[in-house]
Amino acid sequence: MSTWQQTQTPYGSGAAPPPPGFYPQGAPYPKADGGYPAAGGYPTAGGYPTAGGYPAGSGYPSGGGYPPPYAQQNMPYYGAGAPENNSFNAPENFGFSDKTIRKNFICKVYSILMCQLLVTLFFVAMATFHTDTKNYIKAHPGLSIIAIIITFGTLIALACCENLRRKSPTNFILLFVFTLAESFLLAVSVSRYYPDQVMLALGLTTLICFALTIFAFQTKIDFTVMGGFLTVAVIILLVASIVAIFFPGKLMTLIIASAGAIIFSLYLIYDTQMMVGGDHKYSISPEEYIFAALTIYVDIINIFMYILAIIGASGDD
Repeated sequence: MSTWQQTQTPYGSGAAPPPPGFYPQGAPYPKADGGYPAAGGYPTAGGYPTAGGYPAGSGYPSGGGYPPPYAQQNMPYYGAGAPENNSFNAPENFGFSDKTIRKNFICKVYSILMCQLLVTLFFVAMATFHTDTKNYIKAHPGLSIIAIIITFGTLIALACCENLRRKSPTNFILLFVFTLAESFLLAVSVSRYYPDQVMLALGLTTLICFALTIFAFQTKIDFTVMGGFLTVAVIILLVASIVAIFFPGKLMTLIIASAGAIIFSLYLIYDTQMMVGGDHKYSISPEEYIFAALTIYVDIINIFMYILAIIGASGDD
């Protein structure tokens, strides 16, 4: 038997092939025409050794490529362990998170605002209905100067220093001090009016602010683009108020008070929409809950003061 036949005979006669995973010893696999085998001519039953290959449970996928896209798994991620570049359900999860954060932000702002208004209402009630408090305020005008300094100092600190208004509990302390000082100044102002005038102004302010807040939430008109216009209007109002000091009069008081009530009513809508965010062009960061409560509180106080001035000027003989 020739060498060629000795190499070929074991395979043709049904003899067992070499163990799987080992190349045959000696000559390469023959072809019918005597050349080298074509691509894929190695035995398919052997392949790579099982014991030394990749583990079955954690190796690369046998079918080739990567597993099906993660988007098909629909597994939402929340919390600190969520991947930053989450390609599956990213728009939906982001929108849900944004709406939840914004809703909690609005609730926190109005909770703080209600506490501020309750403190202010207590001061106003004491200065309006308690005679001894009213007389004490009138007998100590120096307290008003101290309150003005504290009001502007805390207001500048909260408005201009981002670290102060975002750092707790410093931001709450400054806001509480500002609320006390502003409430005292408001008490000094209302002590010069009759109780029925104060109550009427308080009722009108509550009704107006509630209606404006509902309007700001529901309207499709974007008031957040009016920031520049409102700033110019406030500057003009300030100049007119200074002029009115040198030219006092009932008509001048009514004009300035009416203009002030309108401007700060627009400011209330503007600040409310800035807080709500959503489809509006500009919005305030959810971290600025102290600043949002501060701005809305100032708007409400100014609306109350200008309405009270209108009522007082209208009631003068």
